[in-house]
Amino acid sequence: MSDYEVEDRINDSLSFSYFCGMSIDQVAPDHSTISRFRTLMTQKGAYEELFRSINAQLEAHGIIVKTGALVDSSIVDTPLKPKGSSRYEVLDQDKQEDAIVDQPVEVKKDIAPSVDTEEAWVKKAGKLRYGYKKYHLTDDEGMIMGLLTTPANVNEISNLEEVLDTVNLPEGTTLKADKGYQSQKNSEILQRRKLKNHIMKKAKRNKTLTPWEKKFNNLIGKTRFNVERSFGSINRWFSGGVARYRGLEKMHTQNLMEAICHNLYLSPGIIASNGV
Repeated sequence: MSDYEVEDRINDSLSFSYFCGMSIDQVAPDHSTISRFRTLMTQKGAYEELFRSINAQLEAHGIIVKTGALVDSSIVDTPLKPKGSSRYEVLDQDKQEDAIVDQPVEVKKDIAPSVDTEEAWVKKAGKLRYGYKKYHLTDDEGMIMGLLTTPANVNEISNLEEVLDTVNLPEGTTLKADKGYQSQKNSEILQRRKLKNHIMKKAKRNKTLTPWEKKFNNLIGKTRFNVERSFGSINRWFSGGVARYRGLEKMHTQNLMEAICHNLYLSPGIIASNGV
């Protein structure tokens, strides 16, 4: 909901006011107060601390289990994109070192001052998109343990280390990822951190996958889909996948709030199925 809608619903609904800790005779804060408070929380890094605090409680109760980790990324589109005709300059990432076929390419465009200049153009599956990219690091059940937000044109193969820095994984943890993360650099990162490398194998030019590598990818895929499901669940449950704020910091706040809600929403089912 927008800040205007939050203000209206608190004043109109007893359940909303009760959830916010307000009595029936109290009036909701003005929508601008809600916005300023969120901005202050963002500047102080409070949402990051809240996310870690809640996850620490979930881990203490055995709901988040760090025996395995899954990583993937998703583009968050924005309505604050440049409009009208313009010339595009496309930079083909396939020609860059460690680039992957079918990965997004960076697109540069002259944009008006009114749009969010911290976002970026990419081309994925033949379609131009403008926005941010969020990275989820989840456990094997899909519970989000770490989160990173970047402009959309950042290539996922190049920042695995930054994603791993968002959570403290124990040595020996198995990391699963799609073939987009397969590179010598990433293999060395996992080896240095003493994490087990279960990144899916990638075919090379004039060299197809062996039967063993195909079987390995199939086994990884049986668990790795849970990180992809975390993006779909947020989109379905909380109307995610669309940027609601302007700027990288505030978009990271949105992604953190969605991740917190996702983990809390998913927790009862994990408790019921695992008897935690």
